[in-house]
Amino acid sequence: MKTIDEMLNLALLTPDQHQQISAWIAQAESPDEILKMPAALWQAVERASAIMGIDNDLLRPPSLDAEGVLSGY
Repeated sequence: MKTIDEMLNLALLTPDQHQQISAWIAQAESPDEILKMPAALWQAVERASAIMGIDNDLLRPPSLDAEGVLSGY
């Protein structure tokens, strides 16, 4: 939900899109249910994600010291 809130704050989603997406996620009982979101809402999320570079962040390899940071060593 934080990500779609950020998309709204950056004006990448309209308030109506944000409300509809939030409501859909809130009522979904599983990730599979979220995937059944209407195409127009998915397209809005995809556009906003592309502008924010979310896919690039997910595809970036972890930094070499990430293991030490996460494990506390």
